[in-house]
Amino acid sequence: MAKSEKLLEAFKLFDQANAQDPNKESFEGRSYPKELLYAQRMTDILNEFEPDASEALQLTARCQHICRWEIPRESYEMNRVGYLKWRQELKKFHAEKASNILRKVGYDEDTIDRVSFLLLKKQLKKDQETQTLEDVICLVFLKFYYEPFLTKHDDDKISSILQKTWVKMSQKGHEAALALAFSERGMELVSKALSN
Repeated sequence: MAKSEKLLEAFKLFDQANAQDPNKESFEGRSYPKELLYAQRMTDILNEFEPDASEALQLTARCQHICRWEIPRESYEMNRVGYLKWRQELKKFHAEKASNILRKVGYDEDTIDRVSFLLLKKQLKKDQETQTLEDVICLVFLKFYYEPFLTKHDDDKISSILQKTWVKMSQKGHEAALALAFSERGMELVSKALSN
């Protein structure tokens, strides 16, 4: 998919922001700033899943977690209410950060508004691009974060997370998810969650 100069400049600035992440993640023998690696994975999966994605959707995928470490989970109550409040605040924070960068690059307000709309996950299941973004988020989780997650949580918790993830996805997302390579235990838990 062809990339405009503005898109490449926005990607560069998003990546520079995410490269400041003090949290590190190892992948294939290298250490990366966690949110920089996540952003690049979002772009890679979007390109596979929806190669004709609009520029707004490409921008959104790349900045979906921009500077997330600046609002740590621990700054909210460690319960369901605190978690939901944190997630809502993060969406607004990401939209504001992304908008500032997109203005600097020279994007028009319509594009900036569209990226914010998608970052705020508006009209999930109704808006095709919001749904595609959600599918990509879920696929990135399943491909890169699900297996390490298995070692930290019991089967019931994993089953519940998988069921919640599945409900958010489209039929196309389900098909892409089932084509991923899982460990034996990983696949067993996917099958179990989907049969309940």
